[in-house]
Amino acid sequence: MPELPEVETTRRGLEPHLQGRRIVEAESRRARMLRRQPRQRDFADRLRGRRVERLGRRGKFLLIDVEGDLTWVVHLGMSGRIQVAESGEPEVPHTNVVVRTAEREIRFVDPRTFGFTAVLTPEEFDESPLTGLGPDALTDLPRSPVLASLLAGRKPAIKTLLLDQRLIAGLGNIYVDEVLFRARVAPHRPGGSLDAVEVKAIRAAIRPVLEAGLKHGGTSLNDLAYLLPDGRAGSYLERLRAYGREDRPCGRCGTPIRRSIIGQRSAYWCQTCQT
Repeated sequence: MPELPEVETTRRGLEPHLQGRRIVEAESRRARMLRRQPRQRDFADRLRGRRVERLGRRGKFLLIDVEGDLTWVVHLGMSGRIQVAESGEPEVPHTNVVVRTAEREIRFVDPRTFGFTAVLTPEEFDESPLTGLGPDALTDLPRSPVLASLLAGRKPAIKTLLLDQRLIAGLGNIYVDEVLFRARVAPHRPGGSLDAVEVKAIRAAIRPVLEAGLKHGGTSLNDLAYLLPDGRAGSYLERLRAYGREDRPCGRCGTPIRRSIIGQRSAYWCQTCQT
């Protein structure tokens, strides 16, 4: 579930605990978490003793620059989160990766193990799926004419296209529904059917929706799978206007919010406001 606001909030929460710190030790308890590491033993070997130089993000990926021209990549998957803990503090269930500095432990908690982590050389990074990501939805959003050209002639639903990380990186199920609600565009519309005004409305909605998610610490659903690094829940759930509001009245017109399945994903929308 973690999308751009949750990953960026995680990055900001980790920065004071990792920026400029030297990693003492790293370990993985689940081999699956290192499935994107070309040689799994390299994960701990490449982090041990190295200084963290910078914490960045691209779409849904945390990209942490480590001394020696290495990139520590973290993807939270569907149920992952990062916890900052004191050394010796009891671990929560499903703590699969632990990275230690002299001051703190950085713990990757992931019950479903859809997330992963890896430490890559520049050559390995260039051969990874990260090079196929589209522009970042928050920091590098294409202008409306460029976005319109990317959608032109496309038959898949606009909901499906906005979820495609090769088109725009960072948007997921929750925030796409919120963007389309704000833009008044139905999620099942073929991407190529949108006119210039509708594309402009979608683009104009993306940044405010993401910034609102960031302001409120992201969206922690009722299962609390996503939490901030300090253990707090993000509070954007109570401010959602479409996602998860099936049968509840639309805040604009009062029509019950509808749930549809588009490309095997749930879509929440108002059939009166979104045309």
